[in-house]
Amino acid sequence: MSKEQTKPSESLVQDLLAERRELKVAVERLKLELADAQSSGGGPDPRVRELQDEIERLRYQLASSRAETTQLREERDELRRGIERALAQLTEDAESK
Repeated sequence: MSKEQTKPSESLVQDLLAERRELKVAVERLKLELADAQSSGGGPDPRVRELQDEIERLRYQLASSRAETTQLREERDELRRGIERALAQLTEDAESK
C-alpha cells in the first residue's frame, strides 16, 4: 500500500486523537474550576451550571470523536484488506500467465 493511500485516513485519525487529548485536558480543567468554584465562597457560584453544561458538551464531543475514530479505523482496515486481496489476485493472475 502506498503512503499516499494511507496518509489521509491516518492523518485524520491522528487529528481526531489529538482533538480527543485536548478535550480530555479541557474536561479536567473544567472539573478543577468547578471544584474550586464549589469550595470557595458561601453561596453557589453562578458559573457552576455553565461549567457543568460545558463538561457535558465536551463529553458528548469526546464520545463523538471516539466513535468517528473507530469508524475511520474500521474503514481504513477494510480498504487495506481490499487492496491486499486485489494485490494477491493480481499476483495470482501474473503467475498463472
